[in-house]
This record gives sequence, structure tokens and C-alpha cells, in this order.
Amino acid sequence: MNERSAAIFAELYERHPRLRVCEAGIVESFEMLVRTFRCGGKLMLCGNGGSAADCSHIVGELMKGFCLERAVPSDEALAIARAAAPLGIDGQRLADSLQGGLPAVTLTESSALLTAFSNDRVPQYSFAQQVYVLGAAGDALLAISTSGNSENVLAACAVAKARGVGVVALSGGDGGRLSAAADACVLVPEREAFKVQELHLPFYHALCLALEAEFFEE
Repeated sequence: MNERSAAIFAELYERHPRLRVCEAGIVESFEMLVRTFRCGGKLMLCGNGGSAADCSHIVGELMKGFCLERAVPSDEALAIARAAAPLGIDGQRLADSLQGGLPAVTLTESSALLTAFSNDRVPQYSFAQQVYVLGAAGDALLAISTSGNSENVLAACAVAKARGVGVVALSGGDGGRLSAAADACVLVPEREAFKVQELHLPFYHALCLALEAEFFEE
């Protein structure tokens, strides 16, 4: 963890002192995701309801600039410009518009796949199906469940473990069964779903900021 990342988490605990009890899990989660991205892996995310919305929110912060510009490296910008020219596209404008990102995909939004699988097979295993197809050793799964007992999230974790995919759990209270499936676990000190989600947001904002600092801050 570099100095900037450490400062981001220190500020998190200052602004949200109740999250200090999660410090060990936060550090483990951050370090696990750093290893995943440094080794060329991707992050998959799953959750239900508000947690599904959190998955999309996190992907949005990782796949483009969050608080930094994340300019495309000059050699890549040149290659993009050259490839765009024969297509009648302003390659310089295209390259200048793109930003660096960390590969992340939510498993909650493919309506055609989710409904087809739910209709043909067991609906609770639609996340697991995606992990089975997309997951590879060295990837990571961020599994979000306010109770820690969501069957579809637990099934995704089971397949992740079988595929060599690391699991980061984000939950509340004692983490339910999800905590037993995780390689790293952040359990916020609340149990009611909406209160758990209120504490999840500042954590994952800090996590995304720290990852951005780790990979894109000069």
C-alpha cells in the first residue's frame, strides 16, 4: 500500500469511525484486489437489490477515471490514432477521450442471460453460471450480501473457489455463511439491510480511490 492509499483509508476512518473495526478486512481486501489487477486478472461483482446497484456503482468507478484523469499512455494513443484513421474517425480525439481503467464486470445486469438461465435452469444459480464461464484462476469476485446468506451469492462463491477465483465478501453483522466463503471479508457493524448499505458505500468509495491511487497516480 502506497502513502496515498494509506491516507485515503485513514481519512475513511476519520469520517466514518465505526468502520475502524473493519480495518483488517479492508486492508486484506485492498491488497487482494491489487494482486488481482497486477497479475492481469479481473474483478467480478454480484449482489441483490441495493447491493446490485452497488456492484454497478463500483464498476463505474473502476472502469474509468474516478478522481484522476488516467490518460492513455502516449504509445497506445498513437496506435489508436493510427487504427482510427482508415475508418474516418478523429483518432486523436478518440485517444484523448479514453481513460485507463481496472477490468471489472457486474454479474447483475445482463437481462437476456439472467432471464434465459432463470427460465431454463435454477434461477438462484445465475451468478454462479457467469462465474463458471468468466472466472479464471487469479481473478476475484466481490460478493455483496447484507445478510451474508443470499443463496445466489453463496453459489457464486462456491463456483469461484472451485475455479481458483479469490473471494472478497462485503456484508454486515457476523457475515452469515458468506464470511466462511471469503478470502477477505469486510463486515460493517450493522445488521439491518439499509444500515449495512449505508456503511458499504463509504468503504467502497475509499477502496476505489485507493486502487486508483495505486495504479494511476504518478
